[in-house]
Amino acid sequence: MSEITKIGNLTPRSRGVNLIAKVVEKPEPRVVSSQYDRSEHKISEALIADDSGAITLVLWDDNIDKVLEGDFIKVTNGFVKVFRGKMQLNLGRFGTVETTEATFENINVDNNLSQKETYFSEGPRGGFRGRGGFRQRGPPRRGGRGYTVSE
Repeated sequence: MSEITKIGNLTPRSRGVNLIAKVVEKPEPRVVSSQYDRSEHKISEALIADDSGAITLVLWDDNIDKVLEGDFIKVTNGFVKVFRGKMQLNLGRFGTVETTEATFENINVDNNLSQKETYFSEGPRGGFRGRGGFRQRGPPRRGGRGYTVSE
């Protein structure tokens, strides 16, 4: 596994994320239908945290049963996605999650990245258009990182 990232250092464009965190909350999964083939899938949005911050980890189908509330987990090759203006950590096709023996005492849930509004700023062509055709919402920002995070 390559370099470990702290949750507090994640950005809306983070890719190849490797981290160790504690599962703070894991709600009961709900069933959703795929927009592509109408197949049903289970989804659970767990809150994970380390000493730098917290973020929602989206777990699908078989990955839901791999972690329990209170477990320490290792996420390998995850990516951050902005969904409805909120940052979420996803595993995708190539990411994995597993429990780990690593532990730490300090958990910072006050810096919850999933509770902050996140908007992409306009670029030279009138707005960021990446995966899924996401268009900017909210006020434009000049220069800088290409996105705006507000409390």
